[in-house]
Amino acid sequence: MDKKEEQGRIRIHEDLVIYQKAFNAAMRIFELSKRFPVEERYSLTDQIRRSSRSVCANFAEAWRKRRYQAAFIAKLSDSEAEATETQVWLNFAVKCQYLSTEEGRELYSTYNQILSGLVKMINYPENWLISNNR
Repeated sequence: MDKKEEQGRIRIHEDLVIYQKAFNAAMRIFELSKRFPVEERYSLTDQIRRSSRSVCANFAEAWRKRRYQAAFIAKLSDSEAEATETQVWLNFAVKCQYLSTEEGRELYSTYNQILSGLVKMINYPENWLISNNR
């Protein structure tokens, strides 16, 4: 199945595997971050929750901006930056021993998959843009 056929089945951003991975990872981070110490509430806990949720929010915005290639790519780039930021916070959480090495690796790997998908969309936006001829 080529991209055009695959895209025909996608009605909303929530239908995309990349969004589902990002949403599930953000929810996992939310659950795990409940264990973080109270003194991290306004720093690491808020930062990792915010950035992980922003991956999803920026991706959803990008999806709605598919009429304009530059706007689409810009929002995907924002999502990419938030995913990378989340990886940084994951590293801090592991080093501070708030997450186990295994939990950190699993989530970091998930964000690598998300980043790979975002980069593919950024590099080949024509596969995702809304054409005026549709």
